[in-house]
Amino acid sequence: MTSSESSQDVFIGALDQGTTSTRFIIYNSEAKPIASHQVELTQYYPEAGWVEHDPYEILKSSRVCIARALEKATAYGYNVDGGLKAIGITNQRETTLMWSKSTGLPLYNAIVWMDLRTNLICRRLEKHLSGGKKHFLETCGLPVSTYFSATKILWMIENLYGVKEAIRTDDCMFGTVDTWVIWNLTGGCGSSNHEDEFVRGVHVTDCSNASRTMLMNLKTLEWDRPTLEQLKIPFEILPKIVSNCETVGTIANGWPLSGTPIAGCLGDQHAAMLGQLCLKGQAKSTYGTGAFILLHTGEEIITSSHGLLSTIAYKLGPNAPTNYALEGSIAIAGAAVQWLRDGLGIIQTAAEIEQMAQTVVNTGGVYFVPAFNGLFAPWWRDDARGVLIGLTRFTNNGHIARAVLESLCFQVKDVLDSMHKDFGNRDEEKSEGDFLLRVDGGATVNNLLMQTQADFLGSLVVRPPDIETTARGAAYAAGLTMGVWTEEQLFSGKNEENSTTFIPNMDAEKRKKMCEAWYEAVSRSFNLAFLSC
Repeated sequence: MTSSESSQDVFIGALDQGTTSTRFIIYNSEAKPIASHQVELTQYYPEAGWVEHDPYEILKSSRVCIARALEKATAYGYNVDGGLKAIGITNQRETTLMWSKSTGLPLYNAIVWMDLRTNLICRRLEKHLSGGKKHFLETCGLPVSTYFSATKILWMIENLYGVKEAIRTDDCMFGTVDTWVIWNLTGGCGSSNHEDEFVRGVHVTDCSNASRTMLMNLKTLEWDRPTLEQLKIPFEILPKIVSNCETVGTIANGWPLSGTPIAGCLGDQHAAMLGQLCLKGQAKSTYGTGAFILLHTGEEIITSSHGLLSTIAYKLGPNAPTNYALEGSIAIAGAAVQWLRDGLGIIQTAAEIEQMAQTVVNTGGVYFVPAFNGLFAPWWRDDARGVLIGLTRFTNNGHIARAVLESLCFQVKDVLDSMHKDFGNRDEEKSEGDFLLRVDGGATVNNLLMQTQADFLGSLVVRPPDIETTARGAAYAAGLTMGVWTEEQLFSGKNEENSTTFIPNMDAEKRKKMCEAWYEAVSRSFNLAFLSC
């Protein structure tokens, strides 16, 4: 920021394209939100276990959110048009798109990260690869799974004639949601810029999103050629990999904020880790559609022996060191609350679950395992299906609501227990009570959920005053690139101010018994995929 430039006139935007909604938030120079707009995203379920998004709806919702947030900021008296320095982008990860280079038209709907259609492809790979399910673990940090983009690419190549033909004619482009949005924002298949020059969209992805494809080498941060050859995925369809903090292009004419640099990009969970300003040894959990727990492991890649993933934390510039993390991904968290609302009609709004759960003092022996799409970390069982057990005539809606909330907390505890086993001996020993979990995401406004999480962990849970840390992380990345703030300023510790801390008050013996009952419930969810046949 120049000395003549007033901090009051400096703004950064963050486009957060998530699984169930898109939002755009505008931040001032103190990283405080001054205006935002959010639009829900339609979920499509063409077959059991399949989940898709409309690529055009992703773009339309992005356009609407940017425009509406700008209108609101102007109405509030902010001169955003003259002071917005850049935008950062964050997105749902692993969701896979293919489109035509020449026309810009999608070749199929976006296949969402939780989609299970690649199950048979995964079984085939496990059978034929020498390392089985763990064949690519050393290279990319990920097991063979329906979760990651590579198997979705294979499904498209093997099942969609349009994709095969586009690859044959060198007209196919692959991308995760960040790539699709950036390519369109920067011109797509052709657009004019402010100098009336003809420009094409920039085909890039950042290293955090690339780390979730099963195709990037975690050490080199480049597409792994041997992996591509083994899977028969053409290198030519892949985007260029960049860091999280650098200018990749400018917004093209025809979009709100045309001419504005796109200066930061991270997958949503990595953005939340940056938004929480997690340093080595610190962990965060984001409660969204799923729940995602990341533990910062510094500049060291740690290979888990307890069902976790090795992944990127963030890389704050092309020449900056790469920070890594251990991650545990939970497929169904907030989605279970949506199921109570939309599937069963037990509640009318998601916020009602807290009040309903508080009508009872416990679950009455009811346990719920939300394995709608299998179980991710640390179990990795795509044959699991949801179970609700312990029902009696005493059971009512309050017990079920409380069991749903507790299922989120049990799953997070399972992941954190695994993280402590993998990472605990590499850092200074900490007692259970010294550990704290940073939390964010929409569900964290539920105080009962947060207190239950602290009780089940037996450690502190810290909620920041601004729970939308995913968008904040994207704003931080763009602001760092543009010099709006420095790393020293961001990591100064001021983010601890005004946080809410939840202190555990459950005794260890009760915690142990409840966890044993939870493990039994989880085991009952295994080997149930045949029920949908």
